[in-house]
Amino acid sequence: MVIAQDVRYYKPETVEEAIGLLGAESGSTILAGGTDLVAWMRDDVAHPEVLIDLKGVPGLDTIAWDGDALHLGALVTFSELLASREIADNAPVFHEMADLVASVGIRNRATVAGNICSAVPSCDAGPVLLAYDTNVRVVGPGGERVVPIDEWFVGPRRSALADGEIVVAMTVRPPRRHGAAFLKLARYEGEDLAQASLAVSISEAAEYRVAFGAVAPTPRRARRIEAMLQGKRLSDGLIAEAIAVVADEIAPISDIRAGKVYREHMCRVMLDRGLRAAAARLDGSGAPYPTRFI
Repeated sequence: MVIAQDVRYYKPETVEEAIGLLGAESGSTILAGGTDLVAWMRDDVAHPEVLIDLKGVPGLDTIAWDGDALHLGALVTFSELLASREIADNAPVFHEMADLVASVGIRNRATVAGNICSAVPSCDAGPVLLAYDTNVRVVGPGGERVVPIDEWFVGPRRSALADGEIVVAMTVRPPRRHGAAFLKLARYEGEDLAQASLAVSISEAAEYRVAFGAVAPTPRRARRIEAMLQGKRLSDGLIAEAIAVVADEIAPISDIRAGKVYREHMCRVMLDRGLRAAAARLDGSGAPYPTRFI
């Protein structure tokens, strides 16, 4: 792999130092995992003049459960999600999602925060974070602010992160007792981007969360489907009603990975399987995490 451009490299030791560098160095870009950024540099798509590597900032790689919420630091990798007891005990669908991310080598390096900062429509973390109403905590020259995940994705490769800001953590509040599922459709087993993806969460109180990835300009919640399902016990008839409106919730395209019609059809299949899998897990009779349902 050849990157035919010169860059200046910094490895700050604090968030404050990183923010200062972002403001002082023109053409600067944050480097966390770098699995998207380095590939874009290789392909001559991204041209940063300065790389500010966050790997030297302590405390950004923690996963903590405080009894009410999961706190994921900005440097938490997908491999660390898979190894976390806090994740296994409180939101194991993250294991299901992380297990489907690329390869072991990529998972060891790629961060969850970097995944949503890249903001590609097929980002694996997007649907799960949307299904859990995640808040993204960012810090910049103007101080700290919290961005609801619903407001995070503003377009293909465009997020709500403002110039000079850095993601420092994400807060996830899964329901106390719930079942969930993540499904990813790809061309082959291994390192591939999603043709379509889906996250489903069902709480004990019959609160449904449904989010799709790779079938619209951004990952998105399926609000009409959620409203149709809320408060109801899942049944074959209810699932059929939900499947009937899938086309109204997504906007797939045809590209090198899949055709529009195929994506739309498979989203119906995935919703059927995802709802059934999440409901079975809620009842205690479902497949263990992680399981591949498609």
